[in-house]
Amino acid sequence: MQILVTGGAGYIGSHTAKLLARAGYEPIALDNLSTGHRWAVQWGPFVQGDLADFNLLRDMIRDYDIQAIIHFAGNAYVGESMGNPRKYFHNNVVNTLNLLDAMVDTRVKHIIFSSTCATYGVPQEVPIPEHHPQSPVSPYGESKLFVERMLNWYAQSYELRWMALRYFNAAGADPAGEIGEDHDPEPHLIPRAIKAELGEIPFVEIYGSDYPTPDGTAIRDYIHVTDLAEAHYLALANILDGVQSAALNLGTGKGHSVREVIAAVERASGCHVPVREVERRAGDPPCLVADGRKAKELLGWQPRHSSLDEIMETAWQWHVSQSHVSPRVRTAQANLEAHGGASPRAAAD
Repeated sequence: MQILVTGGAGYIGSHTAKLLARAGYEPIALDNLSTGHRWAVQWGPFVQGDLADFNLLRDMIRDYDIQAIIHFAGNAYVGESMGNPRKYFHNNVVNTLNLLDAMVDTRVKHIIFSSTCATYGVPQEVPIPEHHPQSPVSPYGESKLFVERMLNWYAQSYELRWMALRYFNAAGADPAGEIGEDHDPEPHLIPRAIKAELGEIPFVEIYGSDYPTPDGTAIRDYIHVTDLAEAHYLALANILDGVQSAALNLGTGKGHSVREVIAAVERASGCHVPVREVERRAGDPPCLVADGRKAKELLGWQPRHSSLDEIMETAWQWHVSQSHVSPRVRTAQANLEAHGGASPRAAAD
């Protein structure tokens, strides 16, 4: 069965394509390479193109006999969306409308949509359940919510079957080391902390240290990208099998603060991470943690690789493999190996 993976050269799209191929599907990656990478497409055909090109979408679906779509393509940075909402509504909403119209014209009935916890806005309760009010505080979250509403109406009129997966903070890298997170510029905390440790950037920013949290920094629910890929695969299998359309949270139910994440990076490497405290970013709630019970009940899914240390170990190994490692880091790695993987400080204690 051929599955169209939009944004298939991106971070989560490429990990999902790998899992689909191993499960017997043929992932067809569509990506304009504005943020994705050609090298990340390793498990099926690649088409370079844009969702704005309606004729391309319709012809591609027909030519490859696409049976279902997993839709990752779009822009996904809260901070950027605050300064450039036009970009986000065009790429995330208008282009997705193109995709849905191409599905209607070609009679493709199944779609998995990459949504986000940003649709909830500032949470009224934590962990956040799916029935929580959706009141986005950024154009990014608003654009994803708009698509969720489109899916609902298209389902009623065109018999579309869908799942919207509202995930929290994707992190980590392929345990086999074949693919990982690589953005330019890199906006995410974990890879920025690693880059700061490797000396590729001077420091990692802590955006806000006065949140109403135990250590004053924002708390997020981090989920391993491999677990996210598995959730997309299970969601696809379920809607193809006739399970009802649904919106589901994907998260661990446990949050970690910015300072806790930075400490985990230091444990993984044995090096100090240089930091700089700056003002809060607009659109950032203090705490986002998932209530993920519905995904477990409906899909039989639960995160298996999302401990903070496993996330950090795979992310660290990926970035080191892509980087010119400094002598300071090599020394720290040698110390880690000498102490059986524990930090020198922990071994001494």
